[in-house]
Amino acid sequence: MRILLFTGKGGVGKTTLAAATAARLAAGGRKALVVSTDPAHSLADAFGVPLSGEPSEVDSCLFGAHVDVRALADRSWPRLREALRRVLSGAGVDELDAEELTVLPGVDELLALTEVARLADDGPWEAVVVDCGPTAETLRLFALPEAIAGYLSRIHPVAGGAATTLAEHLGTLRGLLADPERAGVRLVFTPERLVVAETRRTLTALALRGIHVEGLVANRLVPRARRWSGPAASWLRTRRAEQDAVLAELAASTPLAVRVVEHRAAEPVGTAALLDLADELYAGADPLARTHRPAPLLSVRAAGAAQELVIALPLTDTADLDLARAGDDLVITVDGVRRLIALPALLRRHTVTDAEAGPDGLVLRFEPDGGPR
Repeated sequence: MRILLFTGKGGVGKTTLAAATAARLAAGGRKALVVSTDPAHSLADAFGVPLSGEPSEVDSCLFGAHVDVRALADRSWPRLREALRRVLSGAGVDELDAEELTVLPGVDELLALTEVARLADDGPWEAVVVDCGPTAETLRLFALPEAIAGYLSRIHPVAGGAATTLAEHLGTLRGLLADPERAGVRLVFTPERLVVAETRRTLTALALRGIHVEGLVANRLVPRARRWSGPAASWLRTRRAEQDAVLAELAASTPLAVRVVEHRAAEPVGTAALLDLADELYAGADPLARTHRPAPLLSVRAAGAAQELVIALPLTDTADLDLARAGDDLVITVDGVRRLIALPALLRRHTVTDAEAGPDGLVLRFEPDGGPR
């Protein structure tokens, strides 16, 4: 079973493409669940049928659901809050402060991710397609398990078993997201320079989180005006030429495959219209096929007496990059997204002497302690 997560800037059509992907999988005889974590919940509108928090049949082999975070909070949050209260109390926070601290930002995203994992595990699905919220919400969704688990691991000696149990749960969620054999992200965008710029920043942020992006989808391309004439045709050709130029620049900056979908005059609603859209999107290819194998985030290579640490981050020319070292951890901040990465044991007695960005990502040169500074 694989999980495909569709995300992108709000309004780019990710819900429709997620629904079309699930419909194509089901039409091929594979049991597919498409589930929305987007608070806007337009997935039901795409199929033209009502959906609830539990999977319901949309068509043969095709099931849909939407995550109702408010209902989840009413049902699940009291148990999670009690676990966090025990953790914080065990760490020396008094009971009143612990109650206040358990009203945490990001709980909605954490509950939504937990529910997706539950739905994936509870059904006979060969694929689960997730219509995620807009990009910023999705980045928070992917960051939370690691961030909270890291915090819990630090307070574990004083917080006891409650911290361990919660950290293990979050670690399982993190492992699901970071395993390219089980999960992959499809980034949806419209071919406009501002949207593509945000998409490239998202690629960097997800790579920094260790999340595998396996493909890009350019949606709503203006149709080609082949034999048409007149002002409308001239406008269409000019607009399509601008979009093609944007796509060419993007293709030159990433090894990821870019699928394209042209704008339709009528909004695709219902399984038949979604299947037609999927035919253009996948052109007969398997929607689950992986066209890109990710490089490991960290790799070490010899450089004479020194060692080089390669961090596979797709950096843009305008990326705001900051590096720092905190003991055996490397602190990397790119465009406001920060992550602590444990240095490989081989490099912990070395000193960083140089850093540069290249086609492989970020390359840091390490010299043995006492070497050139």
